[in-house]
Amino acid sequence: MDGMRIVGDLFGSGRMFLPQVVKSARAMKRAVAYLEPFMEDEKEGGSAQGKVVLATVKGDVHDIGKNIVGVVLGCNNYEIVDLGVMVPAETILDTAVEQGADIVGLSGLITPSLDQMVEVASEMERRGYSIPLLIGGATTSRQHTAVKIAPAYSHETVHVLDASRVVEVVSKLLDDDRRGTLLEENRDLQERLREQHEAKQRRPLLSLAEARAAREVVSFDDLPKPPFTGTDELRPQIGELAPYIDWQFFFHAWDLKGKFPAILDNPAARELHDDALGLLDEIVRDGSLEARGVYGFWPARAEGDDVLLNGTRLCFLRQQAVNGDGRPNRCLSDYVSPSGDHIGAFAVAIHGAEELAVHYQRAHDDYSAIIVKALADRLAEAFAEFLHAQARRDWGYGSGERLSTDDLIAEHYRGIRPAFGYPACPDHSEKATLFTLLDAPAVGITLTESFAMMPAASVSGLYFSHPQAKYFNVGRIGRDQLEDYAARKGVSLEAAEKWLRPNLG
Repeated sequence: MDGMRIVGDLFGSGRMFLPQVVKSARAMKRAVAYLEPFMEDEKEGGSAQGKVVLATVKGDVHDIGKNIVGVVLGCNNYEIVDLGVMVPAETILDTAVEQGADIVGLSGLITPSLDQMVEVASEMERRGYSIPLLIGGATTSRQHTAVKIAPAYSHETVHVLDASRVVEVVSKLLDDDRRGTLLEENRDLQERLREQHEAKQRRPLLSLAEARAAREVVSFDDLPKPPFTGTDELRPQIGELAPYIDWQFFFHAWDLKGKFPAILDNPAARELHDDALGLLDEIVRDGSLEARGVYGFWPARAEGDDVLLNGTRLCFLRQQAVNGDGRPNRCLSDYVSPSGDHIGAFAVAIHGAEELAVHYQRAHDDYSAIIVKALADRLAEAFAEFLHAQARRDWGYGSGERLSTDDLIAEHYRGIRPAFGYPACPDHSEKATLFTLLDAPAVGITLTESFAMMPAASVSGLYFSHPQAKYFNVGRIGRDQLEDYAARKGVSLEAAEKWLRPNLG
């Protein structure tokens, strides 16, 4: 523990990087596991600096960031109670009371998780809790925490950007001498963020009719026809997917920022990369991870802001921002001909990562467990890239492509593959329609009640072939579009509002 305190100090001062911290924790955990049988009293009461309950909220299955945070806090002598993923609010809060927790930390990746965090905060307020609440995860932000979560709880609610900040935040929250300064700074920041949010909400929007009149107008002279309609399953070897890995985002998961391969000039990044490649070689040799996916094509046509295919309606949203520079107000349906066209869809996953990670955790090796999950995420994205290239070849317009890995990462090809839950089509609930269309459960990919995909290393989306198709952010929408969308989708206004809340302000 003395050694880990030095590691923690080095990490806090920027002289040690996150992978090195987690690797150090592996040495500590294995040493402790060896020593425990010889120790008369394995845990001396009161030796920990504080107790933190961590959980990925209900409906969400992503936990890489949470696991890293737990390891980092554990290295700094905090006792961690990790409840795992898909944890309901009552379980989190009951555990906090039973364990005498000093802090509750919530994590989530998909946008519906934001509402779950508000629910936890509201329940903490209802129960009369006073312990600090920490918010983290890729979808979370300082602004959302300030605008939505903090007002639901009258005590400390702090957004933590990444694992490199969490020790400082937790240590200040549990230190009577430093806590006041942190809370004052946090309150001032959140008040500024709320004022900025209110100012954005006052910006005018076009009416839905005006936005549709400003749609992007494209030509439909070039409409390639795919070689088949319906779906096809595939199971590529992990070794086939490895060349498509975008390593830059692998490093981002470890809070290492920089362009790949230049980032390898950092010895910590180079060591992590070597370890990951070694583990990837083992995975390829022993087949511990399996890639399974499904994709397909269907005749389709645009109908307003929707796309109709195979008796199915896919509902999309249109930008309503006032653009003074002549930019159109885009909707994905703009890239599908109303007179007849084709559209594609896919769902892919890497199976076995959870089981392999558990194997390493049982060997007191969080470092390898986290690498496995991060690799699985990258392999799922690589699978999506690999399959999109195949779909373009199938469709004909990509048959002459000669693209390098860098070209693929930079998307130097025709067409796009937007995913539900992302800026161009932010409604996660449309995944239910997509999964029915693809019969994704047949390849082992399912949805939680919040429409997170299981296994966690999964990617799904649509294929648009139009040469002018591009990604964009729908952004804020008006009440008129919300009502129109609910009617088109055949759901209540309340249901539409639930899934589109981030776009409603």
